[in-house]
Amino acid sequence: MALLRWRAGKAIRPDAETPVFSKLHASKSGTPTMGGILVWGTVLVLAVGLSALSRAAPGTFLGHLNFLSRSETLLPLGALVASAIVGFVDDYFNIRGIGAHGGGLRARHRLMVYTFIAIVGAWWFRTKLDWDLLHVPFVGDFNVGLWYVPFFILVIVATAFSVNETDGLDGLAGGTLLTSFGAYAIISFAQGHYDLAAFCGVIIGSLLAFLWYNICPAKFFMGDTGAMSLGVTLGIVAMLTNSALFLPVIGLVFVLESASVLLQLFWRKAFKKKLFLSAPFHHHLEASGWPEPQIVMRLWVISMVAGAIGIALALLDVLVA
Repeated sequence: MALLRWRAGKAIRPDAETPVFSKLHASKSGTPTMGGILVWGTVLVLAVGLSALSRAAPGTFLGHLNFLSRSETLLPLGALVASAIVGFVDDYFNIRGIGAHGGGLRARHRLMVYTFIAIVGAWWFRTKLDWDLLHVPFVGDFNVGLWYVPFFILVIVATAFSVNETDGLDGLAGGTLLTSFGAYAIISFAQGHYDLAAFCGVIIGSLLAFLWYNICPAKFFMGDTGAMSLGVTLGIVAMLTNSALFLPVIGLVFVLESASVLLQLFWRKAFKKKLFLSAPFHHHLEASGWPEPQIVMRLWVISMVAGAIGIALALLDVLVA
């Protein structure tokens, strides 16, 4: 394994900072991280490779394999790679003990990066796609003008952070992302966005390959290079399908995980004690005695049910409209 040869082992945070987490995951220290390269690297190679083949042989079946288009997939692919590179740097800092407490970039630095990428995406929507239409399920479409920009930024940043918080147990983030991208592949196809559906399909295939090695006990972790990039990309796909308001349903597990972190912070500030044994919530369940595979599988089930409900609502919304 290349990650082992490069000594890309993840460092577990110090006991004084996160005592419960550190105790539960001490045995995982040194497990290779940056496994997300397998996902975004595969997507990038296939997207660029198939595009090149289709241009080289436009009159053959290869000409139909290209799914790289400006209106549907150029933005999410660019955001995937850009945020993956930033995540790669964060993972590298963690491995080398650089940064906050030797654990990589600080939260505020990550927030700045997420926000910058979201601003670029919002600019692309407004200038390249000339888009400011917000769809409210079962109500209608509304031109919101410049208000579309802060809404876009909120969706991307919130999704990226939520996916990052979920990446804490073997196979958890990969499995829940698989369900979410599967849901949006179906929604994209139903809307006639075939290039975007193919893009989601390639991500699904890459996630399946990643999960083969990430299921408990994980051979390597996704790392920020995977979680950060896939969270940003999921938010952009939701915006491209104009179904961002279905994202809290489809990505219910991400919402619950992120909400548990915010509640923990609020509780400690307001009442000077913890609400959960550890946050995000999957660590609370782990500290309560739940086996790691049981937590992951049950959250996968919740993710599948939520994804199915999200697809049903999105398709019903189309029929009603």
